[in-house]
Amino acid sequence: MQVPRGNGSTVVRIRAGASLADFADKIDANPASLVTVLFHLGEMATATQSLDEDTFKALGDELGYVIEIVSPEEEERELLGSFDIDLEAEEAGETDEDLHPRPPVVTVMGHVDHGKTKLLDAIRSTDVVAGEAGGITQHIGAYQVTTQHEGDERPITFLDTPGHEAFTAMRARGAQVTDIAILVVAADDGVMPQTVEALNHAQAAGVPIVVAVNKVDKEGANPAKIRQQLTEYNLVAEEYGGDTMFVDVSAKNRTGIDDLLGAVLLTADAALDLRANPDKDARGVAIEANLDKGRGSVATVLVESGTLHVGDSIVAGTAHGRVRAMFDERGDTVAEAGPSRPVQVIGLQSVPRAGDSFIVAPDDRTARQIADKRAAADRAANLAKRRKRISLEDFTKALEEGKVETLNLIIKGDVSGAVEALEDALLKIDVGREVELRIIHRGVGAITQNDVNLATVDSAVIIGFNVRPAERVAELADREGVELKFYSVIYDAIDEVESALKGMLKPEFEEAQLGTAEVRQVFRSSKFGNIAGSIVRSGTIRRNTSARITRNGVVVADKVNIDSLRREKDDVTEVREGFECGIGLSTKDVQEGDIIETFEMREKPRA
Repeated sequence: MQVPRGNGSTVVRIRAGASLADFADKIDANPASLVTVLFHLGEMATATQSLDEDTFKALGDELGYVIEIVSPEEEERELLGSFDIDLEAEEAGETDEDLHPRPPVVTVMGHVDHGKTKLLDAIRSTDVVAGEAGGITQHIGAYQVTTQHEGDERPITFLDTPGHEAFTAMRARGAQVTDIAILVVAADDGVMPQTVEALNHAQAAGVPIVVAVNKVDKEGANPAKIRQQLTEYNLVAEEYGGDTMFVDVSAKNRTGIDDLLGAVLLTADAALDLRANPDKDARGVAIEANLDKGRGSVATVLVESGTLHVGDSIVAGTAHGRVRAMFDERGDTVAEAGPSRPVQVIGLQSVPRAGDSFIVAPDDRTARQIADKRAAADRAANLAKRRKRISLEDFTKALEEGKVETLNLIIKGDVSGAVEALEDALLKIDVGREVELRIIHRGVGAITQNDVNLATVDSAVIIGFNVRPAERVAELADREGVELKFYSVIYDAIDEVESALKGMLKPEFEEAQLGTAEVRQVFRSSKFGNIAGSIVRSGTIRRNTSARITRNGVVVADKVNIDSLRREKDDVTEVREGFECGIGLSTKDVQEGDIIETFEMREKPRA
């Protein structure tokens, strides 16, 4: 089978996670012939298997093609273009008359336990701390508050990002939809690692920062020190001649809150052009989503432009549906949501991921088709990402040494952001190449019978994060021998999975020296063979242990056994340092002056 070859500069564009069959379509080749080419390059893959970028680059070099992986943005543009939806052209056609002011979207960031959630409580006068495990915010919430500013009622939208370092991906995503970041720093604690991490996210997203110096009412609080510390990170307070607004607040006593909201609005007016067109189909971002027992899929979405109406057909990531109802942060129903408005949407057929963009489609059929195409592309990209590349040499070696141990996991959580963050954290666990971690399924909602059936087939462990099994599912799991593990704090899950992976590793042994003895005289015995009259120089010499004999520093006999041990006329089990003894060895090659080293193999703890 002849494979069409490029001239070395022929560009082939393929999407992330494409298969050999997709590549074969692009160059008009037979997929089977590409399998053969890849085999000769030392890679084994089927025609329909998703491949990673490196494999395609190697194949392209061999065949004379320049492989370009289409970016997710371009792929999304091409996908929507195939349905005659051109968001960029729509945006370019907007005039100044079409754009109206919109509220700023604010993300509250900072180190764990510096009072981010307490500050939001003070701002919106609700309490979500009590419901959080270990006092750590583990979900993204979105709320809109209205404040008086220069005589006008001004709304501000707040995103509450989690204060957990394993949720970095969610925090970063929070910064992407943000206009302004409030960096919360405790006045009695100072700048901490997560403060710097949050600051880096905000700066990378290019958003203005307002610093809330919290806990100024506490003893030992030093707001001036915070201002000084943050100058090292290019945040210079206005009073020091910089352009960053610092506001001293006490979330507990609810003081300085109005000043903080005023600082946010001043920063928004001075640094940003916050306008959007409300008179078009809505588009925005899914901030969070979960599965509600009575209402089905519930997604918190933030409208970025346009207006979302009840009855609109929407597609969010791989989820689609019709907006059946919308609720604001107080649980009241709303008929429409304009730019920068966060609402809970009911009506999606499945649960979108935190951070998925949503658009309004012309009709239900188009929404379903876009969602299906996105799901297929996502599945292929995930397969390519999860694929363990194995060369022919590695494959032969793996066959010789026995199969690679694999721990299969199924993750179920209460909200999609938590599931995604836990999956990312678990996939980063590295205990070497001998053990592999595979996440075979992840989802939102209670653990179901289907999850247990899948775990039974693939010998998987089910991890429940803030969820429990549905009715009679625990009995089924017990009957099928499927292990269910439940967690409410992400660190516990990561630690236990890491311990499990380390437990699957084959034990490593190291040699531990027990003692050495110097041979003073060799006695020949017809009954016992050669007896080495020796003196113990260090440690202890024990009967039935392994030994080696060295002569002038060179090993002359290895894997020798100490068959007998006598002290004077008595048989003994061990002789300590400084005492003389007769050692019966399982070798005849022993001379005066030789050193007998005894050792045992001990299991080495894994790092």
